[in-house]
Amino acid sequence: MAGEKLRCGLVAMIFVACCLAVPPAMAADPLPSWRDGDSRQAIIEFVEKVTEEGAPDYVPPDKRIATFDNDGTLWSEQPAYFQLFYLVDRVKALAPQHPEWKNEEPFASVLKGDLNGAAASGKPGLMKLLAATHSGMTSEEFAASVQEWLTSARHPETGRPFTEMVYQPMLELLQYLRENGFKTFIVSGGGVDFMRVFAEKTYGIPPEQVVGSSLKARYEMRDGKPAIVKEPEINLVDDKEGKPVGIYQYIGRRPVFAAGNSDGDFQMLEWTTSADGARFGMLVHHTDGEREWAYDRKSTFGRLDKALDAAQKKGWVVVDMKDDWSVIYPER
Repeated sequence: MAGEKLRCGLVAMIFVACCLAVPPAMAADPLPSWRDGDSRQAIIEFVEKVTEEGAPDYVPPDKRIATFDNDGTLWSEQPAYFQLFYLVDRVKALAPQHPEWKNEEPFASVLKGDLNGAAASGKPGLMKLLAATHSGMTSEEFAASVQEWLTSARHPETGRPFTEMVYQPMLELLQYLRENGFKTFIVSGGGVDFMRVFAEKTYGIPPEQVVGSSLKARYEMRDGKPAIVKEPEINLVDDKEGKPVGIYQYIGRRPVFAAGNSDGDFQMLEWTTSADGARFGMLVHHTDGEREWAYDRKSTFGRLDKALDAAQKKGWVVVDMKDDWSVIYPER
């Protein structure tokens, strides 16, 4: 009996020792859809050094702010920004009430199905579309409209629901950061009310952690009930210089981690990485024309030119979608 107990004890000790001796490479992979390479290694090294208490680059949890662009960074943006497809449907539905739109841009291009023509008006044009199609709606009416559209709409080329065209590697990155004490935010040129409808379910990012372009709003009574109503006046264009301003106004802390994919994210990455201490700037470079789209300097949507040139000098990590990601979209 004593010998049996001794043998059991030795087996248990060996088992524990083996578990403790498992090398890091065999531990659960936090980024399974990222191929081994410089980008993946840079992310892991950054997270490890800012979360190690007592280390020179340690960042307290309350300052671990990570901001992510949405279009082209967390989900696809070709052949046009996904919110633009929603706006197209809204413009077509409202067009009979606005005959002047036939000769007024960007409405005329939208009605012709010319999304590149509509995009030529830039973010101001997008905000004009937002103001014309969203104003007068209550917050509840707008959210219901977006949810209904997301449920039924499909991407014109892949046939997928738009919320299935999120990047699996970026979902893993968001989760990895949160598991290490980071608070993750979306900071996007897209409409804030549009993104808040799906951000929590899709990305695990709650509405209060979404910063985006917005219209002004007012409080009023409708049918005897209080309501928030969208007005036809721009409040914030959360693009380029507007992104650091939006972060300052709505988050209140400078990020230590910022990710984008276009020149519209340049200022956010520049502001993030120019501060003291450990900082991380990341650009998603669309190089995979087979599994997604390949584009950068000449793209109408998500142009990456100035930021790509500045990346090496500023120390930003450029993620090569074709080489760095083993998969693009989540499995269906």
